[in-house]
Order: sequence, then C-alpha cells, then structure tokens
Amino acid sequence: MRKSLLIIVLILLSNALFSQHSDGYGVNLPKFYKQKVHFGFTIAGNNCDFRLNPKPNSLFPDTLLGESRFKVKTVYSVPLKGFAIGLVTDARLGEYVRLRFTPNISFASRKIQYTLATADRDSFRVFEKSVESVFLIFPLETKIQSKRLGNFSAYVISGGGYALDLAARKKAGGAGGANQLDDNVKLQRDDLFYSAGAGTDFYLQYFKLGIELKLLIGTKNLLKPENSVFTNSLDKIRSRMFVFTITFEG
Repeated sequence: MRKSLLIIVLILLSNALFSQHSDGYGVNLPKFYKQKVHFGFTIAGNNCDFRLNPKPNSLFPDTLLGESRFKVKTVYSVPLKGFAIGLVTDARLGEYVRLRFTPNISFASRKIQYTLATADRDSFRVFEKSVESVFLIFPLETKIQSKRLGNFSAYVISGGGYALDLAARKKAGGAGGANQLDDNVKLQRDDLFYSAGAGTDFYLQYFKLGIELKLLIGTKNLLKPENSVFTNSLDKIRSRMFVFTITFEG
C-alpha cells in the first residue's frame, strides 16, 4: 500500500513539474532581458601580473654588488591576488546582444623577480620588487548570450577600456647612486586594454546572479624611465589581469 501511494505521489509530482515547464511556471524573472536598460553591482577577485620584455645582458654596477660584475639572467613577473568592486549598466541592443559598462575600483599587486649571476655563474643574487596599484577601470564590452534555458543562460563577452592607476605617482622612483637597490619600479599612470571572457547567468526570484571569468590585456608600455638598475634592466612592461566576477543585477 505504501509503495503504491509513493508511486502515485511521484507520478503526480512529475506531471506537476512537466506542466510547470511547458506552461512557463517556475521561471524566475521571465521578462528580465526585455528591459532596455538595467543596473547592478559587482564584486570580484583578480590575479595580476606583467608581460615583461627584459634587456638582454643588463649589468649591475660593481659599486652596488661588490667586486664581481653581475648580469641579469632572468626577470619574472610573480602574480598576486587582489579584489575589486564596481557597478553595472546593461543596455539591450538585440534579443541576445547587450552593451555593458562596468566601471570598478580594483586593488592589485605584483612582484618582479630579478635573478643575477656572475659571468662564471659562481655567484647568484635574487631581488624582488613589489608593485602595488589602485586602478579605476572603465570597461565597455559587448555581451552575447545564449537562449535562456529555464533559469540559466551562458554568454561570451569582449571589448576594451581605459585603466587609471591612482597609485602610479606615489611609487618610489629611482634615485640612482649607491641606494638604488632600494628603488622600486615606477609605472605610467594610464593604460588601454582589451578584454575577453565568458560566464553564466542564474535567474533567481528577485535578481540575476552572474559568474564571469575574464582576461584583461594592457596594450601600452607602462615602464617609466628612471635612473635605477631595476628599471634599466627592462625594455617594456605591459599589464595582464585575470578577473573572477560575481554580478548582481535587478
């Protein structure tokens, strides 16, 4: 008797679920993308580093590191994690195409690691220089989304924008002389970037939750010339940032 009752309940539940699907019941925010414009906010984590072009066979003066003359053997960018918060303005261009403006403030850190060695490689030295930034980032991007499947859809996004490093002028520049081992690498304030990524949208009862992974590639050489052995060992510095974003839109 209990088995028969359980089977009947399961059949009734299955019919109810299928009837809701075919009739459109249970679909949250069914007219969400019919709006011409909607707004929201974002929280994000980032992982930042540099694309470096070192100068080959750069020398460190004898007066800095003793009698042996050291050459720069390798220069690496060490990525570090940061976070960001921002706003969303989303405009409808077509049924599956949106134009998105997502200004945000982003806190980022990176390290540049220099490995030095003498000509006969009998002595090595390693230096790390930290570079911290506070960015105002202004991306303008096109979002192409899939057809909505229940309370889920996927999308790709691409575009570009402008980044302003508020901390660029505060970094210690190269002073030259015997104290330049303490100098940091100084960067230009302005950058232009292009971006590309993908994500998913989940339509909840009162708002849309988005999860997005995106790559930002800077296009400008950010290296600011300074009288420093660390700066003089580099030809170009360009930015790169991986961003994991959660969006809340209503």
